[in-house]
Amino acid sequence: MAGVEQDVLPLSVLDPLLSRYAQWLSLSGEATADTSDEDPDDVVLMPMVLRIERREPPARTALLEAAAAAALAVCLDERCATEGEWHEAMHGWISGRIRKVTRRARGAHWEAVQSLPGITVEVGGAEVRALLPMRVADMPKELSRLQISGSELEPDSPGPVPAGVPVLWLNPDVPMSAGKSAAQVGHATMILAAQLHGEGADEDLERWAAEGYRCAVRQASPTTWNDLHPGDDPETAWRKNRVAAVRDAGFTEVDPGTVTVLAQWPSS
Repeated sequence: MAGVEQDVLPLSVLDPLLSRYAQWLSLSGEATADTSDEDPDDVVLMPMVLRIERREPPARTALLEAAAAAALAVCLDERCATEGEWHEAMHGWISGRIRKVTRRARGAHWEAVQSLPGITVEVGGAEVRALLPMRVADMPKELSRLQISGSELEPDSPGPVPAGVPVLWLNPDVPMSAGKSAAQVGHATMILAAQLHGEGADEDLERWAAEGYRCAVRQASPTTWNDLHPGDDPETAWRKNRVAAVRDAGFTEVDPGTVTVLAQWPSS
């Protein structure tokens, strides 16, 4: 894995996420926030750019693993610390609605986004750049010209989960495009890190950072999904199985309130 070198982890940036996690998980679809009066130009989101070359597209699983690592790497970059140049943008985003948008790029368009504030992560030849959150209206042309659709990739067979790495289990009953899945696993690593920080496991987070936030993305079997799903008791799920869940707001592809990913920290 390449693209993540961090000596300082501004872990406090995750505090707003931790304080709202249990509330989010308890929401039903009907309880999802009403955004009907929201100005689309004022929406703040984290853009994630997936490198998908026409002739040599990446493996789907490797791309998702790169996306998961890149999203967290931006959040915990030293520039997001209290006095850092990225702090205001990152803190404001995490304190509000956590939204991401994925776009695909190739060739010169991929090279162009490398100059924008963010971090690129490579896993198994697949590359994703997660960018500093920004208002939709403030997106530079290097981003706004990129396509959101067309990010689908063929399913692959990634093999067994490597020992000692977090696993991001995708919901077996909810088909998602590669772009949607990339955003969801990015949410998952953020929630997982917030849970670890909340219980004081900062040494685990430091080791994870040293490993480039390596993780495994896998499609869960129905049995695995049912066994790990926290239901209405996220505290027990974390304490017993080291599992955190991503519940989607339902803006794209899935119904509001759908649990899309279960993030499982490896047992010690």
